[in-house]
Amino acid sequence: MPADPSPDLQALLARVRAGDSGARDALFAAAYPELRQLARARLRDGGRNTVLDTTVLVHESYLRFLDAGPLQASERRAFFAYASQVMRSVIVDAVRERQALRRGGDLAHVTLDTGVADALPTGEAEVLHVHQALQRLAEAEPRLAEVVEMRYFGGYGEAEIAATLGLTERTVRRDWHKARLLLLALLADG
Repeated sequence: MPADPSPDLQALLARVRAGDSGARDALFAAAYPELRQLARARLRDGGRNTVLDTTVLVHESYLRFLDAGPLQASERRAFFAYASQVMRSVIVDAVRERQALRRGGDLAHVTLDTGVADALPTGEAEVLHVHQALQRLAEAEPRLAEVVEMRYFGGYGEAEIAATLGLTERTVRRDWHKARLLLLALLADG
């Protein structure tokens, strides 16, 4: 994502926060190219085993954005960090839905081997496993989870994260290192 803030996006965010009814659609239209870029990154970095494509992910995220109520993001970086979180939740929900359908949904399970119904491609299981580990990290260390989401899921660099969270770059580096170690431990615990 480009480092310099878009004045149009800033103005649209202000209009959305002020309650302008048409500003949400205008914000989505103005942010659409960057949201597509973010969606491509999300699908490349762990959501590629879903039935979602870039366009579907952006549009599903927008629908959730509309249903979410008042927008809390007051600046461009916070908006894209929020968009990244929404995209991650859309991917996780798609994986869960696909797994439920694979297992027959509400139908009675009838298999020759009980292990067949539970076999999942590694990518889907990994998406859910990472999601659950990140949720556990957020419960224990919310700031570390935020750094992970912004860096891994949002594609932000250390300087951007530091500016957004009001931290030094050195603190962001330490948080990133600590978060990776904790996530590895959480993933190993299952």
